[in-house]
Amino acid sequence: MISGGFQKLRTKIILMTLLFSIVPLLCLGASIYHQYRQAYRENVIESLRARVQNRSSHLETFFNERIAQLITVARVESIDALKDEAFLNTVFQALQSHSKSFIDLGVIDQDGTNLAYVGPYAEQLKAANYSREQWFHEVISSGFYVSDVLLGFRKIPHIFLAVTRVEGNRTWILRATISSDIVEQIVHRAQLGKNGDAFVINRSNILQTTPRFSGKLLEAPAAPDFSSEVLANVQESDYKGTATLFATSELTLPKWVLVAREDLQEDMLPLLNARRSEILIILAGIFMIVAGTVLTSRSITNALARVEEEKARSEDLAVQSNKMAALGKMAAGIAHEINNPLQVMKELTGLMSDDLLELRTVIENKDLEELRGDIQKMERQLDRCRDITHKMLRFGRRMEPRQEFCDVNFVLAEAISFLADEAQHRDIRIQTDYGEELPRIITDVTQLQQAFLNIIDNAIDAIGRSGAITVWTSLEKRDNGQVIIKISDTGCGIAKEMLPKVFDPFYTTKGPKEGVGLGLSVSYKIIEQLNGKIEVESVKGKGTTFTIFLPVAEQTANY
Repeated sequence: MISGGFQKLRTKIILMTLLFSIVPLLCLGASIYHQYRQAYRENVIESLRARVQNRSSHLETFFNERIAQLITVARVESIDALKDEAFLNTVFQALQSHSKSFIDLGVIDQDGTNLAYVGPYAEQLKAANYSREQWFHEVISSGFYVSDVLLGFRKIPHIFLAVTRVEGNRTWILRATISSDIVEQIVHRAQLGKNGDAFVINRSNILQTTPRFSGKLLEAPAAPDFSSEVLANVQESDYKGTATLFATSELTLPKWVLVAREDLQEDMLPLLNARRSEILIILAGIFMIVAGTVLTSRSITNALARVEEEKARSEDLAVQSNKMAALGKMAAGIAHEINNPLQVMKELTGLMSDDLLELRTVIENKDLEELRGDIQKMERQLDRCRDITHKMLRFGRRMEPRQEFCDVNFVLAEAISFLADEAQHRDIRIQTDYGEELPRIITDVTQLQQAFLNIIDNAIDAIGRSGAITVWTSLEKRDNGQVIIKISDTGCGIAKEMLPKVFDPFYTTKGPKEGVGLGLSVSYKIIEQLNGKIEVESVKGKGTTFTIFLPVAEQTANY
């Protein structure tokens, strides 16, 4: 199981990875969709415009062809020939063979009287006179005419075309009718989709064809008024609460406007389907990113946890190795310390043997007191040996960290006692100046002693021979207070550019066989773990001072 720190790291890696992968993915998807939507919408508009223009062009072509047919007949045939209904019927049949769009054909004189008529409405139209009709005067003045859809005398929606012919001093009109159904068939090919619609209006906004949904023939359409539109145009409008495209195209003959209406949502349906596909792809991508991120972050944090565990074990081994190295340096002094009480004990046992021999003859109170004193001396020396060995065992033993009250001055004194003989052997004086009213602090005594030993041992090595080490303690009372320990030596010192590296693992200025550079690194780690800090000042050739700051716990600040 990984620690809370690595759990937070894993969470941070996941969040950062997702942030810098999903957000760009979403932005890219939104940007692509926006660009594609714009392009698709423009394509829909252009397609609708082209379709309406095509239908209006087709309508104009249709009417122009029919006008051209009538003009051809009027120019080729005379009014006298066409007044003969049998001949007029022959002409009508010829026109019908070319185009089935004509319903009837008639000849009208300049007074508006029907001279001849061929078609299904002979009874209604033979007696008709058009001299009072608007279109009659327009065709006389312009030469040709295409009507709007009208009911006329026959009461059936139709469109008629008329052309004039001046023959001698006579003007006459050839008039033909076509069904409005043909126009509607042409117009309705412009509509698309189940909600689309197409219709034609005249310049008075009256429907000329029957729309699917927008009104009735010869009435105003249930749509915006486009009767004044010119050329081709497409605009978006809110029609009955729905976004709708209206496309218009002007017809010059007749003077109509073709209108096509399409539901924009229906037109954009393929895009919406594409959007759904894009969303599914993005969601699949996000799922893969999330899954990959979680798996990768888990793998990374697990690997880091293993590395941290290995590092902790290595540091633990390094600390223990450092302790063993210190014990090795202390061995000579400790052997001397133990040897002294043992020598005394040996002498005392000899004296006791002599006393016992004398006791065979006489026992005096004086001899008993001397024997008792020798035994007490032996006990004291044995206690001394026991204390020395216990110190060694306690220092060298691998122990779990624990917090306890301790006297910093006492811990320093005990650490100095371990190295006193080594210092004396090298002619190095260890001077102490302990603060008198230092409070006891809560810390790990064994770890703290290890740090002191490493620094003092380094000081001894830096001096080499003949010098001095000064150990000084004091109390700083600001805030909750902190204990300050300074350890100064008169050794070789450290170059200014090397000071930042002194606490790095395996950094050392000693020879290859004199050390591995772990002492100060371990001390720095210990002080940091005890919530303290350590600083170093040094002048090359003059010496070095290590200053240690240890916090005073609130419950001991006034101890």
